[in-house]
Amino acid sequence: MTNKFRRVFGDGKVVVAMVHLGALPGSPLHDAEAGLEGLVENARRDLKALQGAGFDAVMFGNENDRPYEFKVDTASTATMAYVIGALRSEITVPFGVNVLWDPASTMALAAATGASFAREIFTGTYASDMGPWNPDAGAAMRYRDRLGRRDLALLYNVSAEFAWSLDRRSLADRARSAVFSSIPDAILVSGAITGEAAEMSDLEAVKAILPTTPVLANTGVKHATVADVLKIADGCIVGSSLKVDGDTWKPVDADRAAEFMRLVRAARGH
Repeated sequence: MTNKFRRVFGDGKVVVAMVHLGALPGSPLHDAEAGLEGLVENARRDLKALQGAGFDAVMFGNENDRPYEFKVDTASTATMAYVIGALRSEITVPFGVNVLWDPASTMALAAATGASFAREIFTGTYASDMGPWNPDAGAAMRYRDRLGRRDLALLYNVSAEFAWSLDRRSLADRARSAVFSSIPDAILVSGAITGEAAEMSDLEAVKAILPTTPVLANTGVKHATVADVLKIADGCIVGSSLKVDGDTWKPVDADRAAEFMRLVRAARGH
């Protein structure tokens, strides 16, 4: 476990909740009538529910900016910074950021907002819904350092959603190689799309090959599965299961969020 990961999340099984921002200006689903203040108020509502439920950390992401881009509009990053800035005094837990699917914008947003961690696809080569996908971990890490954020913990998603890896190595071997070549602070294992669970066999294989590196389930963790996930993984990131009716695109349901963390505490033994 890296010192950065331990400093942000401690030594226990960490559970990070998503604050899915509404579609940002310039994206097809943006609600121009609600405007910037609508984005802030909706994020504030979800943040309050998640912090009240007792999650260890939260992460702000632009999941509603479909279809996704590899180089996002500058307005997207600026708007995310505006929303997080408006809520900054209300955030009481460590927070992270993820600008889909643009590592440079994610680094810039983390630097602008003071985020403790960032999630992204940093490595690999993929055929994706958005076209050929070739992230550059070296460029992202160097940009992070130029922005003065060497302290930023980086969570590497090694099984990209909405995509198929063109690398013929196993997921476990790709994860091991990413740790060797890129020094991530944690490895994330995902399902095929947002809200879809990672295969337990994938989690097991990656954790077995990386016993000293934090490995987190990144998608699709549900109330019924979180205890089993935490037996294998070092934590999880959860979004859809906390929403009204378990629907990714609806607001956080405070009762579902509280029940999820009750199950987490039971799994942790306290």
